[in-house]
Amino acid sequence: QVQLVESGGGSVQAGGSLRLSCAASGRISSINTMGWYRQPPGNQRELVAAIGSSGSTNYADSVKGRFTISRDGAKNTVYLQMNSLKPEDTAVYYCNAHVLDTSYFANTYWGQGTQVTVSS
Repeated sequence: QVQLVESGGGSVQAGGSLRLSCAASGRISSINTMGWYRQPPGNQRELVAAIGSSGSTNYADSVKGRFTISRDGAKNTVYLQMNSLKPEDTAVYYCNAHVLDTSYFANTYWGQGTQVTVSS
């Protein structure tokens, strides 16, 4: 019904930058919040950043000042600009969206994950 497709992951040296994208498609009526989570090796999945339909944002303390979340005018694509990357940022990054579909059913969807690796 709804799919989230992520792109932009890869390998980069510390101090470098990456830009992640996530496009939502399917039977979408509206999207409320969208966000990015990450799961480092051997650790729990954690919230990185989230953005509401009004454009309000929240960030994990560990990424404030370095990462920026944004979404396009159609509210169906979310981006994560990651600057000044650190080895501690290495993780699988997952896109998340809270969606009201065309049947007015609300659900949370996840992307398949994209690997981000930051080397020293």
